[in-house]
This record gives sequence, C-alpha cells and structure tokens, in this order.
Amino acid sequence: MRKLRVGILGATGAVGQHMVIALQRHPWFEITEVAASDRSVGFAYAERVAWRMSEPIPEPVGRLRIKECAPPLECDFVLAALSAELAKNVEYEFAAAGCPVVSNSSYYRMHERVPLVIPEINADHLRILPHQQKAESFGRGFIVTNPNCTTIGLCLPLAPLHRRFGLEKVFITSMQAISGAGYTGLHALDIFDNVLPHIDGEEPKVVDEPKKILGKLHGDAWVHEEFAVSAQCNRVPVEDGHTICVSVGLRNKPSLEEVKAAMREFRGLPQEVSLPTAPAYPVIVSDENNRPQPRLDLRAGGGMTCVVGRLRPCEILDYKFVTLSHNLIRGAAGAALLNAELLYQQGYLR
Repeated sequence: MRKLRVGILGATGAVGQHMVIALQRHPWFEITEVAASDRSVGFAYAERVAWRMSEPIPEPVGRLRIKECAPPLECDFVLAALSAELAKNVEYEFAAAGCPVVSNSSYYRMHERVPLVIPEINADHLRILPHQQKAESFGRGFIVTNPNCTTIGLCLPLAPLHRRFGLEKVFITSMQAISGAGYTGLHALDIFDNVLPHIDGEEPKVVDEPKKILGKLHGDAWVHEEFAVSAQCNRVPVEDGHTICVSVGLRNKPSLEEVKAAMREFRGLPQEVSLPTAPAYPVIVSDENNRPQPRLDLRAGGGMTCVVGRLRPCEILDYKFVTLSHNLIRGAAGAALLNAELLYQQGYLR
C-alpha cells in the first residue's frame, strides 16, 4: 500500500515537532514536505529547527528543505500547526487548492461548516464536509479542526457523562502547562514560582467548544448542546500537561459507581476500528487520592489517554473530579493525527 504524503505547516514549532515524531514509522502516512516561516524557507529542516524533543530528528525529515506555507506542496494532505492569524488565509488557500487541511489551529473551529472533531466523541460530524466543499468550491479540499488543548482534556470525560446522564452545568478551573504558550511564549521570570490567572482567549474557547463537540449535526446545520460552562484558566510552572478541576451538574442523578463506570467503559470509533494513534482507553479513572499527576500520568496511552482521579460527590453540583491530559500530544499533535487517521478510515483522504 502506498502511504499518503503529508505536509506539515508550522513544522519547526513545538506542535510541529511532535507531529514529526508521531509520524515516524506510521503505517499509513509519511512526511514529504515541511513548511514554516519565510526566514526558514530553503534551509534543510535539521539546520533550522530548534529541536526540543528527546528523540533525534528522523533523518529523512531532517534532510527536507523547508517550503513556504503556501500551496502547492507535494503532498496528499497537510497537518497545520499555525497561529490563528496565519491559519485564516493559509488553511483556506490550501483547501481552495484542493488540498485537505487537518488543523490544530483555532481560527476555523467554530465556523458553521467546519467540523470540530474528537474522534471518540463526534466522528459523525465529518458528514458536514461535502456541504463545506460545495459551499466553498473546495473540490477535493476541506478543513477539519481539533479543539483547544484544554477542551479536549475536558470533553473526553464529559462525553460519557453527557451521553448517559445529561450535562446541565460544568464548572472548571484549569492549571495549564507552560508549553501551551509555545517555547517563546512566556518569560521565565513571569512563570517561575508563580501562577498566572489569565490566558488570553482561552476561557471563551473552553466555554464554547464543548457545546459544538457534544452537539448534533442536522443536515448542514449544527445544533449546539445547551449546558452552562464556567471556566477559569491559569498558567502554572509545569512543563507539559494540563490539569483541570471539574464540577458537573447532571440531569439524571447517577450513583458514584455509575459515573465511574460511564468513564471507564467509554470507547469510540477509533478504538472499534483500531486507528494507529488511538489509545486502548480514552479515559482512565484512578481510585488513588493523589492522582492524576503530570509527573506520573502524563504518558498514559502514549500521551493520548486522559487520566481522571479524585472522583467524588460535589457539595454544590453533583460530582467533581480532576482530569489530566498531555497538551502537546492528546491536545494538539496527536489530536490532529488521530483526526487524519479517522478521515482516512472514513474515505475522505483516499
């Protein structure tokens, strides 16, 4: 079987580097193009990237010449790890040129014709793509996005609760890793021995995105779920891993054991069809009082599993718990790659 050719937009950044590592020895895909900012164009990838990964740069990728983030590229689809500002035009240009875009960027997430996908939860939302292609005259091209890194770690445990018991209210306080700001996003003197109680633009994403993800697609129109979300997002001095304290109010009133069972039994299409990047268990529930911890639990499921702990009754709502996910793997590079695998399995990339 010929592997599909992948181009990575924003290949020199933190998420782009995780994409490079995740695609090593992938059974379906291979990297044939890397693209980055204009100042890097023409250089070999290994010459220009400030490599931060523990594994060495794969030699074939290291030899690739960095291209401009513009079509055409010699690839069958692109994985995009761009800022929202760049994604607005660049991702649209690729889709308009007939190239599928699997995006980690935020610009198109809430667009009325763009699916916002966590494959275990809403794989069926890909049905909007023919409507998108027709409305935008994209031909073979399209744009699919994955959610914000905090939203993914929140929605994985929320989805089974919503399906079985119905969400009414969600209150979250996040403790987000510094890597979420990018390698040059924070000065060490700002975050060392400190907590930053505001992350620009983060809270509206965490409030709005779950309602689209957990909502339904009727024809070519979304029906967002209607439950209240209150979010407080904080940056903490942890390198990787977003920890979220969550309280939920549920329409039905399950027992604690029923809540645990809903999370532990949660599976989706990626597990049913064994997508290469899919973890065996999207959510793991720990009964230990001191878990999850980034130091101990961050690599569960290869970084693709969400670890939940301290699940207990809530004095104000119904139940509360702590959830941890890897912001650069499950929340970014791995999320985009899993979406690409889903698109391939469903026939959208063939």
